Amino acid sequence: MTPPPGLDDLLTLLRFPSVSTNPENRDDVRACATWLMNKLGAIGLSAALHETPGHPVVLARNVHVPGRRTVMIYGHYDVQPPEPLVEWHSPAFEPTIRDGRILCRGATDNKGQLMAHLRGIEETMAASGDLPVNLIFLIEGEEEIGSPNLKPFLEQHREELKCDMVAISDTGMVAPGVGTFTYGLRGIACMEVRVKGPSIDLHSGIFGGAVMNPNTAVARLAATLHDSEGRVAIAGFYDDVLPLQDWERAAWRALGDSSAETLQLTGSPELFGEPGYTDMERRWGRPTAEINGIGGGYQGAGSKTVIPREAMMKLSFRLVPGQEPEKILALVEAHLQAHCPKGVRLEIHRGHAGMPYLMDPHSDFGAAAQRALTQTFGGNIALIREGGSIPIVQAFKDVLGVETLLLGLALPDCQAHAPNENFPVASYEAGVKLNKHLLAELSV
Repeated sequence: MTPPPGLDDLLTLLRFPSVSTNPENRDDVRACATWLMNKLGAIGLSAALHETPGHPVVLARNVHVPGRRTVMIYGHYDVQPPEPLVEWHSPAFEPTIRDGRILCRGATDNKGQLMAHLRGIEETMAASGDLPVNLIFLIEGEEEIGSPNLKPFLEQHREELKCDMVAISDTGMVAPGVGTFTYGLRGIACMEVRVKGPSIDLHSGIFGGAVMNPNTAVARLAATLHDSEGRVAIAGFYDDVLPLQDWERAAWRALGDSSAETLQLTGSPELFGEPGYTDMERRWGRPTAEINGIGGGYQGAGSKTVIPREAMMKLSFRLVPGQEPEKILALVEAHLQAHCPKGVRLEIHRGHAGMPYLMDPHSDFGAAAQRALTQTFGGNIALIREGGSIPIVQAFKDVLGVETLLLGLALPDCQAHAPNENFPVASYEAGVKLNKHLLAELSV
């Protein structure tokens, strides 16, 4: 197979171990940002690195012409840690093409999708000398650690970042060859709960039956979060949820039954969740309460007959339009306090949070995105929400007052954040075409 134009640049970018969460990779992250800045400058854009308290932001633009629409394309150059390394089929930061897919950390999330846009811009600039819109290309290096410095950066540079809309390719496609427009995302709210019991670990023979065991208490608390059928049992949790619209449920049903695919991808023996909703509806349009971590007491080999002094659980709540993270966390805290067993006390620490996002896919910009997808994928497109959270999308709306078009190129089995992350070469080629069609449609 003859590699498509620009693929070598993507392979070069993938070799940077730009892990934003690891201080040992700080120089690698900066080197990656510098390479991108130089590449953007080489294709004819004005490009610069902007310092933040963390990793730098790469900003590039063409010559802005009065009267043209201004489009921002966002991406991120940082990646998740590659561990566990033993599970990779090839070195995590040495891109390998196998069966038409590029295997490498960051291949899908987000370097492959990012470089598809860059290559589309490069080809248009080479052919026409300019773009049909005023372009702002913003690439950050902290998305994988929650983008702590992006919103302050947007606020600091609000005037120079004024635009009509934002386009992001950092989401997924429902299936190969199906252009996918994600018009909604779930929000998130996190919490850590520590259940405190005795002041020291106790001998379970001497004190067992006389004091509450924090492990037992945390298990009881965890069990109160849902009813037996999978509904969240926190009072008021569903009060502000905006119901799915009839056209959404019809559009998602038309995509087919995803149950078998979900079972295959997850390896779960059967599906389980809130009654009255399909698999897609549960994952894309309904809120959840999840226990992400739970533990306490002895975890080593063999027995240690101990009553631990404390236990813990880590919780996250995926939220849908209408719900607000701080209100949900307050409801959760009240629920936990009300159900706290006697003999222990709780320490509750609220974690990071992000608002859900929803836009009208039938708006003028939404219609332009649908036309671009139709031209790229031959009319085979899907309108969906996604279950994940991208807090920066809400930041663009809050600070710049603009909507975001989420046009993903990742496939369901891309294994983002896992070993053997991969990105189809065909998705890269489609992304190059999509960029060209999108900028042309948005210029009208």
